[in-house]
Amino acid sequence: MAGKESKKRTCKNPFYSIQFFVFCQGFLHFTQLLTSSYMKSSISTIEKRFGLSSQMSGFIVSFNEVGNTVLIIFVSYLGSRVHRPRLIGCGAILVSLAAFIISLPHFITEPYEYDRSVSVKSNITDICLPGKPDSAQSDQCSSKKAQEFEVVLFLIFLGQLLMGIGTVPIQPFGISYIDDFASKTNSPLYLGVLFAATTLGPAVAFLLGAVTLRFYVDINRVPIGEIGINHKDPRWIGAWWLGFLISASLVALSSIPYFFFPRALIKQEDPQKVITLETVTKDDFVEDMNAKAHEEQNLSFTQFLKMFPMALVRNMRNPVFVVVVLALINLSGMVAGLATFLAKFLERQFNLTASFANMLLGGVNIPAGMLGIVLGGAIIKNCHLSLRQAAAMCIFSMALCVLFDIPLLFLGCPTQRIAGLDSTGSSKTIQTAAECNKMCSCSASAFNPVCGQDKIEYVSPCFAGCTVVNLIENTNKVANFSRCNCISVKNALGYAVPGSCGSQCAHFLVPFVTLACISGFVASLAHTPAFVMILRSVRPEDKSFAIGIQFLMIRVAAWLPAPVLYGSIIDTTCLLWQKRCDKKAACRYYDHTLFRQRFMAVQLVFEISGFLCYCIVYLLFWRKEKRALQLEVIPQE
Repeated sequence: MAGKESKKRTCKNPFYSIQFFVFCQGFLHFTQLLTSSYMKSSISTIEKRFGLSSQMSGFIVSFNEVGNTVLIIFVSYLGSRVHRPRLIGCGAILVSLAAFIISLPHFITEPYEYDRSVSVKSNITDICLPGKPDSAQSDQCSSKKAQEFEVVLFLIFLGQLLMGIGTVPIQPFGISYIDDFASKTNSPLYLGVLFAATTLGPAVAFLLGAVTLRFYVDINRVPIGEIGINHKDPRWIGAWWLGFLISASLVALSSIPYFFFPRALIKQEDPQKVITLETVTKDDFVEDMNAKAHEEQNLSFTQFLKMFPMALVRNMRNPVFVVVVLALINLSGMVAGLATFLAKFLERQFNLTASFANMLLGGVNIPAGMLGIVLGGAIIKNCHLSLRQAAAMCIFSMALCVLFDIPLLFLGCPTQRIAGLDSTGSSKTIQTAAECNKMCSCSASAFNPVCGQDKIEYVSPCFAGCTVVNLIENTNKVANFSRCNCISVKNALGYAVPGSCGSQCAHFLVPFVTLACISGFVASLAHTPAFVMILRSVRPEDKSFAIGIQFLMIRVAAWLPAPVLYGSIIDTTCLLWQKRCDKKAACRYYDHTLFRQRFMAVQLVFEISGFLCYCIVYLLFWRKEKRALQLEVIPQE
């Protein structure tokens, strides 16, 4: 009786329920990916705020993978030797702490100050005033500024490193815990719930970025009335730090239940289990696998390390496994680059705000990719495709992806006309100083774009030679700048209005986003078939090793270098660099045509490489099937 009562109490306790664990794990997956993906949604804003190059932004994003990659072998070894729920909870706390650390630079640095023509006290600071002191050296680099920049970078890199370490136990331990204690009937359903939560996280992260970046970066310490610009201004910096605080709080909340789950649960029983020869064979196989797993658990860490290279060599001698992993490396490299810089690409190419670019990614592009992954899995399941047919499906999806992406090389906006830039586009730098503004002593570091009456953009009203600033009545906001020496209209001095001239080609945005969504959708169709080919082409006892090796190789060869590669290529298209401490900081202006062509070319290289890999896989399966048929025919003769 006492045993039955304790069993009833156990059943009533939600922490002894595998369904409640699945709910908690789904919520944790969602919040963890929300946190890590939010960095990608705000990276272009962080870049502008702290004066980082795109290459440095790529390093920051990639650094998340460093701790993850280094520790993955330890996770493979630990398996069920540890209290998995508690370790998952500790990992979640570390992710939360990491997000708080990444937000710290906002609180330890001075408030953001953008270049302005009128200060709060109506002091004119950035127009042409002949005879004023030379301000070319006004942005001198103090040791305090340099030290502050180093601290900012250290905190961001530290946060990314800790976030990568914190994510290590979350997914593998959660999946193995569910697989150990859920029934074979329910396990796929529960894993499907986790997958849905996983795909939802990045989409919500970009939508969160769309919301937070509409708030001014110093909204917590600058009165709204003193903010003289809006989110459409090129100088605008959104509240990038706010999303990290929100996501960190959610991850911390999701970690709490894991400290109350037991080390082991009572395994669910399969309802109405029919005993057949097939189920007996399967049960024998499961018992054999459990025995092997038990043997592996008794291995020392040194013995485990010796086993790992043997399993690696055995799988690396499997041509199908190697080529499919190469295909996935190419696709993952493409996804890593797009996730990091596609929002920035849309901002620059179509003159969008950071908020709107994130909304497009979170609300349109990412859901299209998610739908493709789900549909690809449904096709594999319902059509019962063979391995050769799965390879053919991957070839077809990648071919369509390439076809839809080729037009994107030509679908975009030209660089706006900028004073000092050769109209032929042959010049790689902008010469802001000219005879018409020589007497103005303009600051070389100024960035307060204005659009002239002649439809040419100037880096600042001073470089346009404007000597008068006109304010909106009863405010300190600028209506326009007049008597501009560099702007001549009908033999008279013209005027300029605040803000960028833009490229005036917004009509290309919808076709571009539509083609990009279709391309992402068809490429995602190959996701599930590729994993199926890996699982079916390796030995049953090597499946877990193969998946671990696959993820390790994808991290090392794709997720680590791809953001840096994309960032470096983007930097080669910069026309005008911001200078901080006599070093290149953030890019002010890009050559839009080069940016588009090089960005899309890298994407096409990854896609074509993936396509060729799947063609090789198809030939390997075709030869294998042909050999199998020949072996069947020979005995009959």
